[in-house]
Parts: sequence; structure tokens; C-alpha cells
Amino acid sequence: DLSEKTQSEVDMLMAYLPEQLSEEEVVKIIDEIFAEVKPESQKDMGKVMKEATARLKGKTDMKEVSNIIKEKLQ
Repeated sequence: DLSEKTQSEVDMLMAYLPEQLSEEEVVKIIDEIFAEVKPESQKDMGKVMKEATARLKGKTDMKEVSNIIKEKLQ
């Protein structure tokens, strides 16, 4: 009984949250940012993250975005 009530509350709250992007969608957006910003080294991480935050905040886990960007900059 308690688990059913809790699940119904979770379902109700999920309806109000923004839909999360898939990993493929996130990578595609990061690739677009790289094409625009044209980072040359790790020093450009801030520029890329600034643009990524503007486009992706609230739509995905920003820690994962940071990890993808770091991998691409290496």
C-alpha cells in the first residue's frame, strides 16, 4: 500500500520535471558547441562549459556534460 502511494506521488512529480535528453542528444549538442567555439586545449573548457550550461542546464546531468567535454578536449 505504501509503495503504491509513493509511486503515485513520484509519477505525479515526474510530470512537472523537464524531459531529460538522451546521451546521444547531449553528445550531438556538445559537438555543435565544439564546432562553434573551436576549443584548442583544456584551457578552453570554461568557454565550452558556459555554452553547454546555457543549452543543457535542467535537461541533463551537468556533471556528465563536463565529463564528455573533458574527454573531447584530450
